[in-house]
Amino acid sequence: MNTSAPSSQAAGPQTEQFTTGHTQSSEAGPKSLVRARQGRMVAGVAAGVARYLGVDVTLVRIAFVLITLVGGIGIPLYLASWLLIPEEDASHSLAADFASSVQEWRN
Repeated sequence: MNTSAPSSQAAGPQTEQFTTGHTQSSEAGPKSLVRARQGRMVAGVAAGVARYLGVDVTLVRIAFVLITLVGGIGIPLYLASWLLIPEEDASHSLAADFASSVQEWRN
C-alpha cells in the first residue's frame, strides 16, 4: 500500500500554461476579462477571452469566424469587445477612457 501522494496532488499553488503564454496561479483572486498583450493577432480580444475561459485561443478565433459567417455579428462583437474590455495593464477600457476625456472636455 502506497501512502505517499502522487506528485500531481502536491500541496501548494498550481499553475496553468495557456497558449497565450500567460501563467496563471490557481490560488489567485477572481479572474478578470482583459485583452491579452501576448498571443494577440489584432487587438488581443480572442486571446483574452481564451485565457478567461481556459480554452485554446484557436477555438475562440474559430468561434468569431463562425458567428461572423452565420449571423454576421462576429465583427461588431469583436469591435465592441475591443472598446469595452480593458487591456492587460490598463485600469480602464478604451470606451471608458474616451468617455472620461469627453467629460473633461465638457467641463
